[in-house]
Amino acid sequence: MQAETRGSIWRFRVALAACLLLAACGAEEEASRVPLPVLASNPAAHDDTRVVTQGVVRHFEDPLHYWIEDEDLHRVEIFPHEMIAPYLGEAVRVEGEFRFSTSEGRRLTLGSVEPLVDGE
Repeated sequence: MQAETRGSIWRFRVALAACLLLAACGAEEEASRVPLPVLASNPAAHDDTRVVTQGVVRHFEDPLHYWIEDEDLHRVEIFPHEMIAPYLGEAVRVEGEFRFSTSEGRRLTLGSVEPLVDGE
C-alpha cells in the first residue's frame, strides 16, 4: 500500500506542476490605456509595459518608418511596419509592448491594431 500511496503523491505533484506551468504561460500582462500625450511627456514611466493607445497612422519613406500621432503631433513609432502599413492615413487603436530609450525614442511593437469607427 505504501508504494501505491507514493505513486499517487508523485502523480499529484506532477499534475500540480503542469497546471502551475500552464497558468504561468497563459498569464499575460494586462495592457494599460495610455493616451499619446502621456506617452510623449513621460515615456520612461511606461517603458517595457503593454499599452493601448490611439492615433492616425503616418509614415516617412527615407528611412522608412511608421508612427501614430494625435492632432497635437504626439507620436509613437510602430513596429512591425508590415502590420501597420495597411492602415496608413487611418485612425487606429493599437495595443503592444511600449519601449523608450533616449537614442531610439518611443516605440511600440504591435500585438494588435484595429481601425477606429467615427466617434471612438
